[in-house]
Amino acid sequence: MKTASVYPDNSLETAPKKRILIVEDQFIEAHDLQLILEKANYEVTGIARSVEQALEQIETEKPDLVFLDIMLRGTGNGIDLAHILREKHIAFIFVSANSSKKILDQAKTTEPYGFIVKPFREQDVLTTLEIAFYRKQYSLESQLKQQILLQNEINEIINSKIKWEEALLLLGKKIQTFIPFDYFEVGFANTTHYDNLGIMRKNRDDYQIISADKLSKIADVSIKELNETYVKSKIDLEPIIYSEENLINNFQSAPIKGLIAHNFGIKSYLVFPVMIASIQRFYFTFYSRSFNMYSDENLKLLTSLENSLIQFVTKLYSGEAIKLAENIPPVNAQKNTKPEKTILNCEGIIGNSTHMMTVFNYIRKVAPSDTSVLVLGESGTGKEKIAQNIHALSPRKDQPLVIINCGAIPENLAESLLFGHEKGAFTGALDKRIGKFELADGGTIFLDEIGEMPLELQVKLLRVLQEREIERIGGKSPIKVDVRIIAATNKNLEEEVAAGRFRMDLYYRLHVFPIIVPPLRKRKDDIPILAEHFVNLYSERMNRKAPTLSENALQNILDYNWPGNIRELEHVIQRTLLLTDGNAIKDIELSMSSKMHPEHTSESFSIKTILENERDYILYILKKCNGKISGAGGAAEILDIHPSTLNSKIKKLEIKREIS
Repeated sequence: MKTASVYPDNSLETAPKKRILIVEDQFIEAHDLQLILEKANYEVTGIARSVEQALEQIETEKPDLVFLDIMLRGTGNGIDLAHILREKHIAFIFVSANSSKKILDQAKTTEPYGFIVKPFREQDVLTTLEIAFYRKQYSLESQLKQQILLQNEINEIINSKIKWEEALLLLGKKIQTFIPFDYFEVGFANTTHYDNLGIMRKNRDDYQIISADKLSKIADVSIKELNETYVKSKIDLEPIIYSEENLINNFQSAPIKGLIAHNFGIKSYLVFPVMIASIQRFYFTFYSRSFNMYSDENLKLLTSLENSLIQFVTKLYSGEAIKLAENIPPVNAQKNTKPEKTILNCEGIIGNSTHMMTVFNYIRKVAPSDTSVLVLGESGTGKEKIAQNIHALSPRKDQPLVIINCGAIPENLAESLLFGHEKGAFTGALDKRIGKFELADGGTIFLDEIGEMPLELQVKLLRVLQEREIERIGGKSPIKVDVRIIAATNKNLEEEVAAGRFRMDLYYRLHVFPIIVPPLRKRKDDIPILAEHFVNLYSERMNRKAPTLSENALQNILDYNWPGNIRELEHVIQRTLLLTDGNAIKDIELSMSSKMHPEHTSESFSIKTILENERDYILYILKKCNGKISGAGGAAEILDIHPSTLNSKIKKLEIKREIS
């Protein structure tokens, strides 16, 4: 058997004590927590009873982690402080008097490292703390691995001695996984004319070079006007992120950015200059069609890669004005005009939509590490495909991928199935059985429908995750296993935790890297290529020529909401092919699916979620206040919440863009 990775042990005398700050306004709870921590050999740097006190102690004591109550004395609450801690990259664990869904939803927006419900037990505290440090360590390790991976890939491009345009396209593809963009612009600062080169991302693997000439045609301005717009634009001297107000304000001083934003639908962008030969600035600018896409983490990654980026420009830039002919086809362009089927591997994940490109980026980002992954999505969205691709792109790809449906395991056989048993361990155990975890040693185990796992089995799974070892029923000693965990569920695990059906410590252990797979109704751009894929697939199996989809048939499937997602679409196409005799599918019968899901057949009215109602109300108040947030007559005063809390809600709900 392989030996599992060794994780740090807080009990080692040679290791420095972890420093912990307690932010709790109830003396008894704070004192109990301090005793538990000090008994376990942690150092408590202090107890703060308000946000103000906590911020003072954080600056002076520099804790490794903060235990944080949600309700605090004075101005602000734990949610407000959590946002600040996240910006400072300090791990924190929430402590709350209840675990209601509302509290969990608010806590989730701050991405905490754990959550403890009062009254807490010593074991609850120590287990949650262990998970928090585990997640923090894994997060840092994952970031470091990603940084090294990207740096190596950039170095490979530098050493390949290819032409500038080709090198730039390769750089864009490699960096896309780590810093997503819809438009990527590079070039030296120029005082006379616009000489930058752009890359437009058309879909997952299809990129197109945009020269100055091409940009002038897209923007419907002359080259002279383009140059004049660029020359009068302010140049950023330092790395900076633009989003919301500062993005709009910057368009006044940098109209070239406004021109690009208008023509490519840009809502945020990041500017990163590097010095070439210590005399001239070269700019890498990443543009996104999403709000608040870029963060300090992106700037940190680029800073760590600065030397590699300088070498990239120094060795590969042609030194001449980049002029590409209009007829140069984009990379990966096909001679035919059919939409490209973007398939991640031979098993096939199909989609060009923005939602799916985000999923692809996440798969590529997490695959090289051993980080636990939680795949979330409705039934029929293809969660198992996601797990298969993560495994296929990981260093474990040559080792087993073991798939378990947790909802289909009989409770009386669950432990034996997962962990195995020795011969004679119980009545009927006629032979030794190797469990699924042991079979997956060195590889990956996919726990589908993890939300269906019984609580008793959740406890045993948690032990496997913590100790990296299993014990067969009737066995004499534990067995070390080296497995990567990927779990999936169509349930809302926060609600399951709040209802007591899912262990909170297991939830936080699995929720290290969540990937949300969108339902088909939210990625309707992908329906035509998915339908075509299934038509070709089942036509080939039926040994017949694939019929074409008529406009009417295509409109049928685009108008439907697909509550059964891709699985339902696949079955509908399969049934339609059986009923189609000619060379064209003129109509698709959806009556059977509609009867199975009557709630989706009519959209004459809709019921808004709590968050949608909250968003509408905040937007209404902000418009009444002309966008004023704090101070007398501001929206925060009217809503009776702290301005920082309101700012957090505005950011979370993406409201600013609609204030006019």
